[in-house]
Order: sequence, then C-alpha cells, then structure tokens
Amino acid sequence: MDLDYGKCWRSTKKESWKTTLLLAYQSLGVVYGDLSISPLYVYKSTFAEDIHHSETNEEIFGVLSFVFWTLTLVPLFKYVFVVLRADDNGEGGTFALYSLICRHAKVSLLPNRQLADESLSTYKLEHPPETNNSSRVKMVLEKYKFLHTALLILVLLGTCMVIGDGLLTPAISVFSAVSGLELSMSKDHHQYAVVPITCFILVCLFALQHYGTHRVGFFFAPVVLTWLICISALGLYNIFHWNPQVYQALSPYYMIKFLKKTRKGGWMSLGGILLCITGSEAMFADLGHFSYAAIQIAFTFLVYPALILAYMGQAAFLSKHHHTIHNIGFYVSVPESVRWPVLIVAILASVVGSQAIISGTFSIINQSQSLGCFPRVKVVHTSEKIHGQIYIPEINWMLMILCIAVTIGFRDIKHMGNASGLAVMAVMLVTTCLTSLVIILCWHKPPIVALCFLLFFGSIELLYFSASVIKFLEGAWLPILLALFLVTIMFVWHYATVKKYEYDLHNKVSLEWLLALGPSLGIARVPGIGLVFTDLTSGIPANFSRFVTNLPAFHRILVFVCIKSVPVPFVPPAERYLVGRVGPATHRSYRCIVRYGYRDVHQDVDSFETELVTRLAEFIRFDWYKTHGIIDIEDDESRSGSSSGECRLAVIGTMSFPNIPAFELDDFVQPASVSVGFETVDSVTDAIEMESVGVLERRVRFTVDSEPESEVRSEMEVRLKEEMQDLYEAQQAGTAFIIGHSHVRAKQGSSLFKRFAVNFGYNFLRRNCRGADVALKVPPASLLEVGMVYVV
Repeated sequence: MDLDYGKCWRSTKKESWKTTLLLAYQSLGVVYGDLSISPLYVYKSTFAEDIHHSETNEEIFGVLSFVFWTLTLVPLFKYVFVVLRADDNGEGGTFALYSLICRHAKVSLLPNRQLADESLSTYKLEHPPETNNSSRVKMVLEKYKFLHTALLILVLLGTCMVIGDGLLTPAISVFSAVSGLELSMSKDHHQYAVVPITCFILVCLFALQHYGTHRVGFFFAPVVLTWLICISALGLYNIFHWNPQVYQALSPYYMIKFLKKTRKGGWMSLGGILLCITGSEAMFADLGHFSYAAIQIAFTFLVYPALILAYMGQAAFLSKHHHTIHNIGFYVSVPESVRWPVLIVAILASVVGSQAIISGTFSIINQSQSLGCFPRVKVVHTSEKIHGQIYIPEINWMLMILCIAVTIGFRDIKHMGNASGLAVMAVMLVTTCLTSLVIILCWHKPPIVALCFLLFFGSIELLYFSASVIKFLEGAWLPILLALFLVTIMFVWHYATVKKYEYDLHNKVSLEWLLALGPSLGIARVPGIGLVFTDLTSGIPANFSRFVTNLPAFHRILVFVCIKSVPVPFVPPAERYLVGRVGPATHRSYRCIVRYGYRDVHQDVDSFETELVTRLAEFIRFDWYKTHGIIDIEDDESRSGSSSGECRLAVIGTMSFPNIPAFELDDFVQPASVSVGFETVDSVTDAIEMESVGVLERRVRFTVDSEPESEVRSEMEVRLKEEMQDLYEAQQAGTAFIIGHSHVRAKQGSSLFKRFAVNFGYNFLRRNCRGADVALKVPPASLLEVGMVYVV
C-alpha cells in the first residue's frame, strides 16, 4: 500500500490563512484532547492529601499561580516557541529529535548505514558555519561509544514513558469525567457506579480502535471545541460571580507565599499541579499531521486562554466555598442546572483525549519497530488516504487490560495522578535533553545557549519530577516499573539485532564463490525469481550459502533484498530502490536495497513484488544503455572504481527511456527522476565510500546514430531483450521468498547477564512475536526458510 507521499509532508509553500485556520481547527481533536481535559482532575489531585484548602485562600491562590506559570513556561514558551522548531521534515516527537541528532553526528547504533542515504532529498543536511565549541561537543559525542548507548537508552526511556502515558491517560481521563456522578448520587451508590461505568467506556474505546480514527475523526474537533467553550464560559461565570479579584493570584508572589506556608506538603503537591501540562508533548509528537503555524495558533489563541479561564474560575469558586474541603473537584464549581450537559461533554472530551494518546502510542511503537528497537508486531493501516493512522491489535488489547487493571486497582484520582504525572515529566525531561543537543549539533548555536535552555526548563521539570518520584509508593511506581520492563525488552531486542548483523557481516561469502556455482558443481538454476532477504548491503549472506549447500539449486533470477530503515521520517517512492548487479549480466543476479523512513508505510507483499520487478526492469534498461554509451551521466564529482566486484548501485525512480532518439538532449534532471550510481565497498562498517552528494547537476546525453555504432547497438538490443525476457519468464514462473530462520546463542565465556538476555530473553521474544515472513505477509507456498544459528 503506497500512500500519497505528498500529503505526508508539511507544504513548503506558504499556506493561506484559510488553510492554516482549518488545520488549527482540526488539530483541536487530535492534539489538544488530552491537555484540554486536565481541569477535570488537577485541583482534586493537588488537594488530595498533601495540602488543605484553608480560610486564608493562600493554598488555592498559590496553586493557581503555579498552574498559570507552568502552563505559560512549559507548553507556551518551551514547546510552541522552541521545541516545535526542532522538526524533522515536518515530523515531531522523540524519534524525530533522535533522527536529527544521528544525521548531524555519527552516534547512531543502527546497522547497515550507507553514505548513499545522505543523498536522499529528505536527509537535507544544512551546513551553516560550525563554532569551535559545537564541533568539540560533536567530537566528544562521536568519540565515545558509551555515549551512543546512553543516548539510545535515553530515547528508549522517553518512548517507554509515552507508552506508559498511553496506559494511564485513558484511565485517569475517563475516571475523572465519570466521577461527576458522585454529586448526583449517594456515597453508597456512586462508589459502585463510577468504576464499572469507567471500565465499560474503556472497553468500548479500545474495542472500536480497529475501525480507525478517520471514521470518527470528524467528530473529535467539534467535541473539544465545545468543551473548551464550555470550560471558558464556566470560568468567566465563576470569576465574575464569586471573586473578580482572583486575577491577582497570577502573580509569582503567591507561589512564594504558598511554599513558605505549606513547605514539604506544598512541594509534594506539585505532583498534582504538573498534571495541568499533561498532553503538551502531543503538540510536538503530532506535528507531522498539521503545520507549525496551525498548532501555534490553536494553542496560543484558543486552548491556552480557555485553560487559564477554567483554572481561574475553579479557584474563584473555591475561594468562597471552604465547606467543600473534602469534595474539591471540577464539578463542584459547575452550576447544578448545567451539570448533566457538562458531564456528558466531559465524558466525550475524555474519550477524545484518550483516543489521541492511544493513537500516539501505536505510532511510536511502529517507529520503534522500524528502527529495530521493538519486537515485530502486526501493524494495520486503517486508512488508505490519511498517513499515519495505524492500529496494532496486540498492543491495543494489552493497553485495554492494563487500563482496566489500573482503574480497578487504584480507584482514585490521587494514585492515578501520581503515576501519570511521573510519566509526563519523564517524557518532557527527555525532550529537553534531546532539544539541547539539537540546538548545538543541528542549529549550530553556541553551547551556552543550549546550556541555558537545559538549565532553565530542566530545573522546572526536575522540580516537578522530584515531587512525583517521592510518591513512589502512592502510584508513581507503576510507570517506573513499566518503563524498566519495556526498556529492557527494547534494548535486548536492539542489542541482539545489531549483533546478528555483525555476525552476518563477518561471515558473508565472497562474490567469487557465487560466480563459481554452476553445473560443474552440480548446481542447477530453476525457473522463477528467488528473493534472498538479508540485512547486508554488500556481499553474499551466509544463509544463502547454507541454502545452496543443503539444496544445490537456486533460481534463474536471483535478487538479494535488503529492507533497511534510514534516520529520516519518509523516503520518497522515487528514491526508495537502490538496484545493482551482483556479478556479470549473464549471471542474472542483482542486489536491491529498499529504504524506508521511520514513519513510512511498508508495502504488502503483492505490491512489493510487482514494484521490485518493475524497478529491476528499469535498472536493466538503464544499465545496458549506460554501459554502451547511449546514455551518458556526467557527474560534477568524480567516482572511484568499485572495489567489491559488484556493479554500482543506482537509485531507480520513475524513468522513461526513449527508443534511441536521433537528437541530442542536454538537461538538468532532478535526482528523483534519474538513476544515481553509488559504489558499494566491502568494509567492516559496510558503508558506501563516496563524497557527500547534494543536488548534483547531471547531464543526460543521447548519442546520434552512426554506422559502426548501429551494429553495436543491435547486439546490445538483442542481449537487453534476452535479459528482459528472462525476467518476464521468471516472474511468470513464480517468486520464492528465501528468509533466514534464526536462533541466537551467546558465545562461550559471555557474562551471566548476556547469556540470560540473549539465550532466554531475545529467543523468547523472537518465538512469541511475528516473524519476518508474517510481517511481509509472504504466502506460505512461496516461503523458503533457512535455519541459522548465530553465536554472538
């Protein structure tokens, strides 16, 4: 399934105000659902135990002051004005920051990196003059391998906390919305009604996930807009009706006064106050679906004022109602005449907010899987038109069970708030650290600027994080335990994946061995296309030599396929396939490297097979024309000869070859529409050694006919037709998918921890997760599995 690539990026053209405002409206339902429902539980969680509402109102005014400045400094200043600018081709989130850093510094632990990947149009490295200090930071990061590992663990930790937020946000959002029933029921009844109703709504929410967001997405923005208007109106009513002077509490003086009076209790209550910014990370994570201007306008002119009015209104009401000390919450400030309509809108808004974070969880797990940091799971694309809308059945049902378990186990907002708060602050701390590196490495600002950013926002977030961690026994243990469990799984999977690649790299077979295979050795060539899947970008994989050793035959058309991820969000379809020959043309062996970004949609097996054969046919024509001088591609940069014995790889996009024209054509052709050759080099790093390529000028020349050349061309056309005929006949005979079925074992002398992680941990995950054949949706009749034991 190939989605419309052009819709995946933010438009580089200046958007009209009409388009921007429409995107801002649509972003309400996707981006701000979680953030907008925070007034439901912030005050209730803050005043749960650590502090109490007194007659002096110092506590409520101090909390309001903290809420105002936290909303102003973190979502508004940090995210809207700084972090949103650190986008990766319009994409945001933890992996977007990591991708940017990996492209500007050699800190990636991903295998099979190629210099050819840097020629991708989405790679777009900008090279302003680097300062000595930024270069020094880059050198230190690249020099020490443990810093690469530490950076990956930091990214995985942030990813795991996002998954934890996806577990906790639906529970606390729906529970706090439904808890409004307590004001309409007796205490004996509501405690038996709130939890079952919450669980029922959660089951319905997760059960409907497989239909996809797009089927009900049109309903999201109006619900959130209605909710924002509702809380704004309630806030204005409470301010003017109960305490018009409440605006004075916005002064930072009330924060100092609050901490002086409450001391340790006030510091611990920050764990509840920080819930006012839960969902802020969604502004950055969902940047790819909207534009920077749209998200900025929606938050600055609608969401931010509405939230401030809502919190001020609740504070104004509570400042005149001290008898509600044991019943502080959102619904006590709602007039009784409109309580039921508000309750219904609140439940709908909580469902929308939960839907946004669940979709975000699916998305980040898919990105982790693409980068080899998560076991393979089934990914269902729920929309053929809207990019990024996916559904992962295994994760969906696990989240549902855990959500219900959290709701039944905690049964109160206090414990849920402590758990959710810690997950939120951990993600924000990771974003702050990664953004600081982006400021130095990608924006080439002086390190002092990044240090100021890190110290200012990091200190605020550390203050809130410490208030959450101290409540470890009161709910904060859950995201910590979940993160440790998930980080362990992800790191073990990534470690074993890299070690398998290194094993393949050091045990690959030479090209001479492949070319020596023939009838003299009892090796037969059978009709059809054989696709040998490997992680290697050069050389012959060991699993193929094992296959030929046990079954002395292979297909007439042999293609070594490497499906690899590159540190960009999207790879244009025209730049996806790198194709080259393995050996001479008569051997009919090829190498095809298929490149995907971390947010790309992988093709199903039918469209992939068809596309692959099409690209092979284009490459064959291109190679024959180029070899015989009918097409001459002159680069502005010289290339060295191949050292591997393999033909250079070419980017095969959408090309059209005329029937040898009788005229000369000079044109500048974009890289997306013309093959670009890259040398493949056998080395330990398996990198492609070539100069960095930007937008090169390529001169395509078709030569004029002459008598001697006509004979050469006629012979070339005969051989070209033979090769194309062989490809066509092989396609008609059928395609076989040759995939390695691996078992990984730690080598003798390894530490106890490594033996346990590899022999038990990785192999358990491999056996119980989807294999490569399932991920590719290979028909069982076309599958050939080759058993391999990897000793790492």
